[in-house]
Amino acid sequence: MNSSPLHEQVQLFKSVFKGRADVFAIRWEKPARPAGGGNKSGYMPAHSFDPYFYRAHKAKGGTFQNYKDKTYLPLTDDQIEKHLKGDQLIGIYPLLTDNTSWFIAADFDGEKWDEECRAFINACLEKGITAYFERSRSGKGGHVWIFFEQPYPALRSRKIFISILEEIRIFSPFDKGSFDRLFPNQDFHSGKGLGNLIALPFHKPSWEKGNSCFINPDTLEPIQDQWNLE
Repeated sequence: MNSSPLHEQVQLFKSVFKGRADVFAIRWEKPARPAGGGNKSGYMPAHSFDPYFYRAHKAKGGTFQNYKDKTYLPLTDDQIEKHLKGDQLIGIYPLLTDNTSWFIAADFDGEKWDEECRAFINACLEKGITAYFERSRSGKGGHVWIFFEQPYPALRSRKIFISILEEIRIFSPFDKGSFDRLFPNQDFHSGKGLGNLIALPFHKPSWEKGNSCFINPDTLEPIQDQWNLE
């Protein structure tokens, strides 16, 4: 049995960041045309397909979107390891097929993201809810993560945490401040698509810059031992 430090990190990682295991997303990026116009980037579900047959489909004017002979790739240990090593940046789909999730995460992107993340964390702590503070990959925003012991209905969890955000006046229908959204971003599956994805932390190139990792709410410095947040 593999007992390397990286193997142990992969096992801990997937025990915490639980979403749909039958599918995950990979970030893509390509240069814009003409040159100098800025790169294009985004996320898409990872698929398995035969490149020969896909090229034939594309030669006939088809696109990847309407190519039917493809299947979702499951989220395996190897895919997580590639993420931790920086070979790819992955995201997971938190809303499970039964409309529950293993966590809820609040995304903050505005000017006062750090202050409002801290206020939200403190409000959660006052209610006996442990929350963890991650600085985003860009370093210009943050995620506040709350993990559940078992999958919890997204309809209920979203109501609970939206009410906390409203209570501390971080979120309102008229002025949401730095708060952007909750993940899961839906109460129920619409029947179309997979729901919103959330990019996972610990992507090595960002982590080495002090981003994409958990930070101390008071100092905004990375926590020394990212694998032991107790």
